[in-house]
Amino acid sequence: MTTLALIALGVAALAPLVLAGPRGPRWMSQWAAPIVVVLALTVAAVAASATTPVTGFALAATLVLCVAAATTGGAPLVLAAFRIARRQPDAGSDPRPDAGPLRGGRIIGLLERAAVAVSILAAWPEGIAVVLAVKGLARYPELREAHASEQFIIGTFTSVLWAIAVCGTGRALIT
Repeated sequence: MTTLALIALGVAALAPLVLAGPRGPRWMSQWAAPIVVVLALTVAAVAASATTPVTGFALAATLVLCVAAATTGGAPLVLAAFRIARRQPDAGSDPRPDAGPLRGGRIIGLLERAAVAVSILAAWPEGIAVVLAVKGLARYPELREAHASEQFIIGTFTSVLWAIAVCGTGRALIT
């Protein structure tokens, strides 16, 4: 079961990189990666709950794969959350999933998810508060622009919840 959990975490980490880009129908390029990463994390979580605590190489692999899956796997989920939010009646009329006033959000999101994952795996949950405080203070001047606060909240919540879910699976493998 440990091997299955580690493979599923690897799939969750690599799926966004492999499935990125417009290679097929539009719906597939938009929804394939989010669906695959969620299914892979589900498999990893179920397998992790039915195994003994990992040690040695499996422990190192768990830590690396959790940070990788948290970092890369959250990006397609954030874009999917933006697409879902834009379908709501009050969301405006801009159809582009990455349109918005907050530039640099993808890189900041990667760094945010990595920092949250490391904080959780290091058993330092206060680190999440530090990451969110730094991000909020850095983005504060930009949050007055139209739709900026909504984009900030949706992106941050999706990123942090994904990182917590991945690291919860990792903690299940570790303990």
